[in-house]
Amino acid sequence: MSAMLKKIKYGKIAIVIFLTALIWVWADLTLDERFTVINTTVTVARGADPNLWVSFDGRTEAVIKQIELKGPTAKISDIRRKINDGTLQLDLFLTPEKEGISSAGRYTLNVADFVRRNTKIKALAIAVEECKPTTLDVRADKLIKKDVTVECFDDNGKVKAESIKPATVNMYVPADRVVTAKVQLTRRDVEEARVSAIEKKPYIELAQGIRRESATAVMIKMPPVGEELKAYTITTANLGYCLSENLQGKYKVQVLNLSDMATVLIKATTAAKQAYEAQPFQVLLYILDDDRRAEGELKREVVYNFPQSFVAREEIVLNQDEPALARFQLISITAPAP
Repeated sequence: MSAMLKKIKYGKIAIVIFLTALIWVWADLTLDERFTVINTTVTVARGADPNLWVSFDGRTEAVIKQIELKGPTAKISDIRRKINDGTLQLDLFLTPEKEGISSAGRYTLNVADFVRRNTKIKALAIAVEECKPTTLDVRADKLIKKDVTVECFDDNGKVKAESIKPATVNMYVPADRVVTAKVQLTRRDVEEARVSAIEKKPYIELAQGIRRESATAVMIKMPPVGEELKAYTITTANLGYCLSENLQGKYKVQVLNLSDMATVLIKATTAAKQAYEAQPFQVLLYILDDDRRAEGELKREVVYNFPQSFVAREEIVLNQDEPALARFQLISITAPAP
């Protein structure tokens, strides 16, 4: 009898220990824990409206530096493990229509609300406590469909094609900008196109690194091998002034950054380069009558005095991003006493 009582007593103790352990495990699993996800990328998805280009102020991507998640320890541990081993990617996509972006303008995206609505985050069944930054600036630009001219480029810049058919393609482009459709050619492309026309799809650049490709392909034929344009640096360019009779003899032009005008980067044939160097002035600065009314320093882009016959044959072009910017003043010349 005593043996049986002893046996029953040990059994009850075992059950109590087991239940206690379950309670502790359950309690541990239900405890909330926080986990911060860093550097989550948000990419703008292509919207349903082709007339609208949506971006993060000209960029297709933005970064959420911190997303603070909160949930049961077990879930947080699982998420942490999956993120660390790469099996869970929390990169997100912004779909304009879902965010109410339907017309041109500027919008402010509440980051935490955006993350909470995301289906990938919802599937994790955890809370999003806060995000940094708290907001992101979103811009929507209106696009219009129009014919744009096609131009060809190689690694050194713009190149002249013998023919481009069709010469224009119909594309959605920014309403407030003049753009051209570009075709980027490799050296092999150029060589093949000298023999027979090759097919390429042009693209436009909405912003740096952001391209939209045309649905229409063009046929490009390059001219036979001849003298190619070479890159030259002119370091002794002379600056000339162009001003009307209203200013002549009354004002003196003082250029404050004359040394910036002396260097000119061009691409040209040998003959075109020599003709350009032979010009009395390689660089021209136009002075307007209204300039005399301005106070202080004026700024204006200079004009490069390329020989027009070579320009017409596209044998000389400027090989720098922008023309030089002249900083100058008009100084009144005091008339001599009678």
